[in-house]
Amino acid sequence: MADEVNQEVSTPAGRPQSKSGERGDRPDRGERGPGGAGREGGRKFFRRKKVCKFCVEKIDDINYKDVRLLQQFVAERGKIVPRRLTGVCTPHQRRLTAAIKRARNIALLPFAAR
Repeated sequence: MADEVNQEVSTPAGRPQSKSGERGDRPDRGERGPGGAGREGGRKFFRRKKVCKFCVEKIDDINYKDVRLLQQFVAERGKIVPRRLTGVCTPHQRRLTAAIKRARNIALLPFAAR
């Protein structure tokens, strides 16, 4: 009887299962992934790290009159696109926001969609 207590209970997949935290037939998180749709054996999507356009091109001053540059960072509805989407670094995002607001005030860029 002492031998039966120390033995591990194995699941159909061959993995040992503890009696305190029984999981039942639920799949592992790695098998399903977020949203319930899983990929069996497929490659995971690799996202490249975004780099700051202003740092790469060595642009120090962001001119509010350069509408063509500023339009890249304004969404179709007129909103300023956040850094996590554009990849711009924090200091340049601050200067970019100030330049966009200045350009809006003198009607070079729209405040909202048409």
